[in-house]
Amino acid sequence: MMLRIKRVPTVVSNYQKDETEEAAAARRVSGCGRNCLNKCCIQGAKLPLYAFKRMNKFKTEMGVHGHEVREPEPPVAFLDSLVLGEWEDRVQRGLFRYDVTACETKVIPGQYGFVAQLNEGRHLKKRPTEFRVDKVLQPFDGNKFNFTKVGQEEVLFQFEASEDGEVQFHPSAPIDVENSPSVVAINVSPIEYGHVLLIPRVLECLPQRIDRDSFLLALYMAAEAGNPYFRLGYNSLGAFATINHLHFQAYYMALPFPIEKAPTKKIISTGGGVKISELLNYPVRGLVFEGGNSLEDLSNTVSDACICLQENNIPYNVLIADCGKRIFLLPQCYAEKQALGEVSSELLDTQVNPAVWEISGHMVLKRKKDYEEASEENAWRLLAEVSLSEERYQEVNALIFEAIARGDDANGGVAESVIGEADAKPKSRGEVDAINKNSCPAVVSGTPECLVLQ
Repeated sequence: MMLRIKRVPTVVSNYQKDETEEAAAARRVSGCGRNCLNKCCIQGAKLPLYAFKRMNKFKTEMGVHGHEVREPEPPVAFLDSLVLGEWEDRVQRGLFRYDVTACETKVIPGQYGFVAQLNEGRHLKKRPTEFRVDKVLQPFDGNKFNFTKVGQEEVLFQFEASEDGEVQFHPSAPIDVENSPSVVAINVSPIEYGHVLLIPRVLECLPQRIDRDSFLLALYMAAEAGNPYFRLGYNSLGAFATINHLHFQAYYMALPFPIEKAPTKKIISTGGGVKISELLNYPVRGLVFEGGNSLEDLSNTVSDACICLQENNIPYNVLIADCGKRIFLLPQCYAEKQALGEVSSELLDTQVNPAVWEISGHMVLKRKKDYEEASEENAWRLLAEVSLSEERYQEVNALIFEAIARGDDANGGVAESVIGEADAKPKSRGEVDAINKNSCPAVVSGTPECLVLQ
């Protein structure tokens, strides 16, 4: 049976609209006139280029005498000047659909500090579509919206590895069409300050599926930002990705995410030195990856796990935190439950689609009622519907660890299985399960005593 739910995708570009056959024919003949990234406009185009330095270790590596190795100052401040500075420039140009800084935001009282945002306009002016949720891997369709159709003014810069091993910045560099550059572009419907998209090898028109190279690129972006409040996220198809063109999202929010506060318990260490733990006392079951003998070891371990989920048709979300040093992998089933009619009408009425940001604890709410009644209990109950059952979660973990072991074997590594102590004292698993097993809980009113963010 094919599962479909009525989806209203987020508008991420000002050019995200259906193209008529007449317009498509005209574009093929004389260009579309929109200065886009497609073949019709790309020849001879130039964009800023930030060339990052490939590294084996994170930037905190120590020298031979125990002193911290200090990298030379980059030619431009990557996060402050390039990402956020260029994002602000696009604000001044009026390229966004609304002012996200005017959206009400507050920290919800409770142990974890879930963050609620009221964004009433984000779900408006979208084109309805039939969104298939039972296929994590679907072929790229050039007739649908994709990132080659965005205007070049929405692109902040190209993001590529340096050829000479040193960080470089070129304010105006030709676009190498043959080698398909990776680019960073604005999300014109942002949910937070500095909301951008990282689009690997944009001209290759890759579908939304993680591979080793693309995931390593995302870790490099997190490392270059060098700020724990700048995170990257990924949604697979079936886990509320709305565009089937490979991309990561990222934004800056100067608060810890609730998921980052959750206690963990070590499960295993890989031959490459990557520690894999499981989340405890959090409404969504998931794995946490950190460490590694090199950045590439960490990246390969996580990407192998993602590829395993994709190949087994299991929707998932990924949060890249702590400058790329800590990664959360979260298989989920909310869209499947939604398609099968197993989600309560009360939760459906909130119109919240729990993708990576919501699962991490940043709740983007569409109705003032939900914002005013926001509580930790309500957030927990919604996210509990996202989580796999304990039994299914263990089955999925077995698949993941088998895939990681194959990757370790290929690299000559040996995994060390560890049943570790919890990093922090959690609630009992029974307390967590008591909430998780309530498939259709009632939504309860919250308290108004919240910290309002300016």
